[in-house]
Parts: sequence; C-alpha cells; structure tokens
Amino acid sequence: MVSTEVNSLHQRAIAAFQRGEADAAVELLCKAVEADPTSAVVANDLGSVLAQMGRMEEAIAAFRRAIELAPEYPEAHNNLANVYQMTGDLDAAVVSYQTALRLAPQYAEGHRNLASALWRLGRIEEASAALALAVSINPSYIEAVALLVLQLKQMCDWRMVDELTQQLIRAVEDGSGGVNPFVFLTLETTPRRQRQCAEQFAQARWLTVSGTANNTAQAATNRERITVGYLSADFQEHATAHLISELFELHDRSRFRVVGYSYGADDGSAARKRLRESFDLFVDLEVVSHADAAARIRADGVDILVDLKGYTTDARPEIMALRPAPIQVSYMGYPGTMGANAIDYILVDRFVVPVEQQKNFTETLVHMPHCYLVNDRRRPVAEASSRAEYGLPEDGFVFCCFNSAHKITPAIFDIWIRLLEQVPGSVLWLLESSLVAMTNLRREADARLKGGAERLIFAPQLANAEHLARFAVADLFLDTLPYNAHTLTSDALWGGCPVLTVTGETFASRVAGSILHTAGLPELVTSTLDEYEATALRLASARAELATLRARIQKNKMTTPLFDTPRFTRELEAAFEWMMQQASSREA
Repeated sequence: MVSTEVNSLHQRAIAAFQRGEADAAVELLCKAVEADPTSAVVANDLGSVLAQMGRMEEAIAAFRRAIELAPEYPEAHNNLANVYQMTGDLDAAVVSYQTALRLAPQYAEGHRNLASALWRLGRIEEASAALALAVSINPSYIEAVALLVLQLKQMCDWRMVDELTQQLIRAVEDGSGGVNPFVFLTLETTPRRQRQCAEQFAQARWLTVSGTANNTAQAATNRERITVGYLSADFQEHATAHLISELFELHDRSRFRVVGYSYGADDGSAARKRLRESFDLFVDLEVVSHADAAARIRADGVDILVDLKGYTTDARPEIMALRPAPIQVSYMGYPGTMGANAIDYILVDRFVVPVEQQKNFTETLVHMPHCYLVNDRRRPVAEASSRAEYGLPEDGFVFCCFNSAHKITPAIFDIWIRLLEQVPGSVLWLLESSLVAMTNLRREADARLKGGAERLIFAPQLANAEHLARFAVADLFLDTLPYNAHTLTSDALWGGCPVLTVTGETFASRVAGSILHTAGLPELVTSTLDEYEATALRLASARAELATLRARIQKNKMTTPLFDTPRFTRELEAAFEWMMQQASSREA
C-alpha cells in the first residue's frame, strides 16, 4: 500500500514539475519521502527539483540522503556534484563526479559534467579527455557536443570544430533544446537559427513559463520615481562592471530609484565596493533560491528589471522566468535573443540589430540612438611601459588582439599570419590563455609561416588600468569574426588604439562596428574578410594615417557619443520611461 501511495505521489510530482509547477512538485515529493523514508530515488528527485529552484542547501541535504540510502547510486553522486559546481565548490564537485563514474564508467552525463568542473579548475587536458569520452560513449549527446565545441575553440584546437558545428546546427534545426545558446552565438550561424536555438533551450528548461506578474506598472506611473533593478552575477572585477559602473552613479535620482541585485560572489575588490555604493539599494542574492530572489525583487516594488547576464557563465535566467517585475529587459551581457517570453525588451541599436531583424528576436527591440553599449569615463589608464618591457620589438609593427581564445577562428588566423608574412618585422600580440591554447596557436602559426610561432607574443592578464595602458604601444587591434571584441573594442579606443573590424549578420558580429561608427571611425568597419585583410595591410604601411587615426581617437573620446556617459544615461532613462508608458497604455 505504501509503495502504491509513494509511486502515485512521485508520478504526480514529476508531472507537476514538467508543467512548471515546481512548488507543487516539491510538496508532493516531500509527502512521498514521509510515506517512504527509505526511497533513494524519491530523495534524489526531490534534490533535483530543489536544485532547479535554486534551493541549493536543501538540494544538497536531499542528495546526501539519497546517497546514504543507496551509496552506489551514481545519479545521486552526479547530482550532488552538480550542486557543488553551481555553488562554486569545484573540488568537492570533482570528487563526487569521480565517485559517480567509478560506479558507472559509461555514464556519459557524468563525464560531461566532470569536464565542466575540471575546466573551471584549469585542469584543461583532463577536462578535454573527460568530454571526449562523454561524446565517444554517446555521440548524439548534444549537450556534451556543445561543450566540446566550446572547449576545442578555447584551446584553439580546430581539427573537429567544423564537423561538430554542423552537428550542432543540425540538432537545432531538428528541434533540440540541448544546445547552449551562448555556445551557438560563437559559431558561424544566422540570426534565425540563433532564435530557434534560444527558444528551444528556454522551453527545455521551463524558462518560457512565467510566474504571476506583479502588475504594478499602472500604479508606478503615479509614483514619484520609477524603480529600476539590475540583476547580475558580475558586480565585481569583471568586464561588464568596467563599462557599466558609471551608469548606475549617473541615474537621475529625482526620477529613478536604482537597485542592484547580485547573485555573484563578493570578490572584495575596489570594483565591488564602487558598485555597492552606486546603487540606492544593493541586495545580495548569492545563496538565495530563484523563487526567494524573485519574491525579494517583487517585494522591493521593482518596475523595470534589467538582466545583465543572459545565458553567459553563472547566469540564473530562472529568476527572470518567475516574472518578478512587470517590465523585464535584456541588456549588455548577452548579444542575442533569450527566446523566453519573460523578457519583454532588449536594448540594442540600429547597427547591431537593424529594425528588419525583429523577427529573429522574441523580445521587442528598443533601439538606442547611438551605440547600445555604455562606457565608463572614470576608468583610469595606467602609465604605459616601454615596448621592450612588454616583450615587443621597438620598431616592428604590432598587430594585437586581446580577445578570448575561443573567438579566434582558422579563417581569421589565416589572415593574421598572411599579414605577418607581408609586413616584415611585425608581430602579433595576443592575450595569454591556457598553455594548450598557446601551444596550438604557435603550432598553427608555424604550419602557415616558417618561424611564425616566433612572431606571436602573449600578454599576461593584468588589472584593468594596466591592461588599458598597453594599448598605447600597439599599432592596430585586429578584431575577430563571427564574435567581435565587445568590451575590448571600447577598451582599445579608450587606450588610444585603432580597431579594425569585420561585420557579419548576427548581433555578436556587429558590436565592434557599432562602437566604431559611434566613435566617428567608420572607415575601420569592413564588410568582408578580403576588405578587412586589405585594410589591415594598407594601414600597416601607412604610419602617417595611423598617427592621424590615433589623434582622432583621442579627440573623439571627448566629442562623440561613445564615451558621453551622461548622454547615454539620459537616453536610457528615456527608453525606460517609454516602456512604462507602453505598460500604462496597455492597462488603461
């Protein structure tokens, strides 16, 4: 009798969760646990639902209970490891994954998850081996294939990337929700496919099922101030923070109340301190469940909630899916559609996303008058060192690109090496990444040009002010395609270095072009790889033209809209007020 009751409660819980009714699922599973405290399966499923809800401490307790009941239950060990990984305890995660895999060596999901934790720990080769094993066990395991593509790109190991990219595209076209949309943005795809990928991913994770909206937009129009909440994990030493901090400080407090909602770690940095002080209210949601986070945002009376993360690392889109604010906006952190009906608007500009691209976004496009990307004029630039101190030639032409390694493609690298071949004494200054990535890039350079590896110089990671300083000694920043330099384009211009970009069709491939147009440098925006290469070669032999460009960059920093943060803030506030008016008119 007990087993029949437990089975009924269990099945009803699973059905409730699949309908998006997580609270009901937890209630039913708790009743099932009470009815049969010896069921490891029920305890494991309870932990899984709690983890999906962001109730991590309760999830850990449930998984540990399942393991106590069934020590040789690999799924419970894997699920416990997932929670450890989500909460940043990567070493504990690895131990639990390894236990799961010792119990079930052919457990493809366990190998994939282990690879993720190892990668985040910097154990690159072990991570790659684990991921390759996951795909070999199950070649159709699309989540593992997506992660494998990203890791191969991060290692600059391009041998399988084209084949695996086509597999991901086919999976999206076939309706799979297993392809991570951020990974998909880095591939040679189209805006239509990116929307399809995002919608299917959101649906597979119940991110399209909105909670009950707190319909206070009409009342808010009668209040003295609009409350805007910014939601992110990156309120710390991070690229997003480097660009956006001044915006929070400049909001007109007579019209706007500004709240920061942080679910990332407090890194104790000066950036974190500045960010905390820039908000009227700063709320730490790091250890708070998705539902409790949404409840807090709702209780704070937020009128407009701005998500700064999208589907990037450590994002919690589940909070937005619970619809804690009547107006919800995607901005800055994720250059693509979320594919989720909980997001009403996305802030863009007419260059990155032309009006005719609306069909490829589930959000309503809101076009900023100039570049959609905000900048911080208060960022200090340190004194530059000499070229010799950076390991650069005193007289040779310095091409540079400090983009993440995963943005470098064979087609772009081919062009870079041809430029080195045609410009005697030139070097290519890249950002230091993993040892395996740098080794692969040197190998690829030698394969294309005799002695090519010697022409690559790797720059270490530096604090932001020192990072900005080194642009003073680079001659030309070479951008990447299909994923441009975003923050780095602003960084290079703020540091005084020209940026040459090539635009594509997708949002991520057009950001640098938007920045350069707004900075009054349209001649540095090319539309084909051939034009990009020819322009780079011409500029490398035109020192006088480059000197003129550098002078224009310095002048335009103070005269064009790109670094006019007060102007941007006013334009953003006008967009927020328009959103409120739209909400008011719908409710009237």
